[in-house]
Amino acid sequence: MLSAVTDEPRTQSIVCLDLEGVLVPEIWIAVAERTGIEALRRTTREEPDYDVLMRYRLDLLAEHGLTMSLIAEVIGGLEPLPGAAAFLDALRDRTQVVILSDTFEQFAAPLMRQLGRPAIWCHRLEVADDRIVGYQLRMQDPKRQAVQALQGLNYRVVAAGDSYNDTTMLLAADAGFLFHSPANVRAEFPQLPALDDYDELLAAIDAELR
Repeated sequence: MLSAVTDEPRTQSIVCLDLEGVLVPEIWIAVAERTGIEALRRTTREEPDYDVLMRYRLDLLAEHGLTMSLIAEVIGGLEPLPGAAAFLDALRDRTQVVILSDTFEQFAAPLMRQLGRPAIWCHRLEVADDRIVGYQLRMQDPKRQAVQALQGLNYRVVAAGDSYNDTTMLLAADAGFLFHSPANVRAEFPQLPALDDYDELLAAIDAELR
């Protein structure tokens, strides 16, 4: 494994962003709104353990007979959050950007097209007969490990995310920001600056890239 400690100062930078809640709407909340299944509104903003959350979701999908086709239809109707595409374009004019997400390749693809296909590192679903039957995590705690690997490549890493599953990434980064984050996450991580406006976030990242 690459070490996060180097002998040389980090002079090149890269930005790591969460996807849902930061650049695009929460996919599972959109599915909940489409189907009327309120239990699907639970996200990583409320449940810190991602495996627990996904097993809960898979049980709900099986119980209600929801298909991959239906979820893909819901995702196909989503758009980036207002201002997100312009923010991402401005950021990519300044530096390299990687999306670190706990979503899945099958979910992310339509949204990535709308965002100009930035690099995204995420997970993969197991689908059989149009039903989601499981999922393959790319690795455990992938966001933190990605940040540390990039630091091991001598990059200065600036990161932004909104949920519990982003906090290890934000704390490992050279600079980390909560963005569009709920009050419970902000309260538990007061050491992380919390922002809600894309212009503010771009300015904060700019300051770290200098």
